[in-house]
Amino acid sequence: MTALDLSSPVAVVGSGTMGQGIAQVALVAGHPVRLYDAVPGRAQEAAGAIGARLDRLVEKGRLSGAERDAARARLLPAESLAELADCSLVVEAVLERLEVKQQLFRELEDIVGDDCLFATNTSSLSVTAIGGALRNAGRFVGLHFFNPAPLMPLVEVVSGFATDVTSATRAYETARAWGKTPVACADTPGFIVNRVARPFYAEAFAVYEAQAAAPATIDAVLRESGGFRMGAFELTDLIGQDVNESVTRSVWESFFQDVRFTPSLAQRRLVESGRLGRKTGQGWYAYGDGAERPEPHTAEKAQAPAYVVAEGDLGPASELLALIREAGISVREDEEDHGTRLILPSGGQLVLADGQTSVEFRDVVYFDLALDYRKATRIALSASQDTAPQTLAEATGLFQALGKDVSVIGDVPGMIVARTVARIVDLAHDAVAKGVATEEDIDTAMRLGVNYPLGPLEWSRRLGHSWAYDVLDDLHLRDPCGRYAPSLALYRHAYASEKREGTS
Repeated sequence: MTALDLSSPVAVVGSGTMGQGIAQVALVAGHPVRLYDAVPGRAQEAAGAIGARLDRLVEKGRLSGAERDAARARLLPAESLAELADCSLVVEAVLERLEVKQQLFRELEDIVGDDCLFATNTSSLSVTAIGGALRNAGRFVGLHFFNPAPLMPLVEVVSGFATDVTSATRAYETARAWGKTPVACADTPGFIVNRVARPFYAEAFAVYEAQAAAPATIDAVLRESGGFRMGAFELTDLIGQDVNESVTRSVWESFFQDVRFTPSLAQRRLVESGRLGRKTGQGWYAYGDGAERPEPHTAEKAQAPAYVVAEGDLGPASELLALIREAGISVREDEEDHGTRLILPSGGQLVLADGQTSVEFRDVVYFDLALDYRKATRIALSASQDTAPQTLAEATGLFQALGKDVSVIGDVPGMIVARTVARIVDLAHDAVAKGVATEEDIDTAMRLGVNYPLGPLEWSRRLGHSWAYDVLDDLHLRDPCGRYAPSLALYRHAYASEKREGTS
């Protein structure tokens, strides 16, 4: 099954931001496009807005004048659904209400040909439920574009329970012909991206709610240590707190209030207060004229230790040993297996975040996971009230000697990056095991849809077969609400890999 022929007219129903973006994508690809909106005159206005964006593409050298003129000629605002009768594909981008979408497609069934492909751009509703209202649900698919549609490369191609393979394949190939990167997924709450991404927000909010760190510090650690393009607080301010919380709540309710997807009370209060982010001038941060962005906590300069003793394998943090040596600090290696830690001159321990807390051990400082310890510019440390000040000072000085800013946060298990990545990895393994999508498509979706530095399955392989399982297992022991219980898929991955390594 191939993509739609470029001579085939494409209809877009709904002329808001997403509808305009999808129409522009189809136009630039070469299709005739019919743009319809139920509000009289709205489609004509949207056509003008699309034309203005095409003008800007010409100004930027991304489109020739002739290509723009041809695209404009192919764009026809429609005054009624009847004008969509000859279309081979109808993409819906209307109000996120099930009954509205169902009614629209029921009407379209009596207008278009039997071979016309139906697609919804929904991000929160069930593709199966929308298609369930149709006589022929086999031709119904999800085509979930990301905003702004002309710029974002990812399209999730969602097969409902009744979607024919030929329909899904045609939608997939059409999206690819339009210059997009399609990924195939089953109809599950949140599809790929909005399902797997929930912990990125949830764990940042949980650390904040535990009063372990301020938003600016958490964001800085996620960016400068975790390698994420934006922190959770600044990103939700950009998205809109109401929009982000609505997606979280929709996924949570669709999974029958699964505790793994529980919304944040702190974010709920923000929404209730009307502080919705950039669009209202205030969210987690202020955005008005003269508003100053709060600085992350950065520790004062401390003296670096003369040496450290390395005990055991530091796992994902093993690169630190080379960095410490390069900084002129002696590394003494203890060949006896006492664990995976660094011993400081004061006798205190420096341990990679593992889901446990400093208060459980004598004189321990935890350090957070980094995507790349060489490139990271900030490292988070955590200590309890029982940690000796000298141990914390030596740990701080050590990382500062490696050229890192240091943020000291409260004694929360899993810290910031480690708990976030462990949960993302877990949900990704769970999604693969349940047939939501392939490992490759999940990694592609998370890199392109939300700009993750690595796909979660690739990250899992980097961290080691049992790393995420061990972190979550420790977290679950300390917070047995079910939120951190490792999935069966993650358990199988860790255990099977462990057995393979043991018999190789």
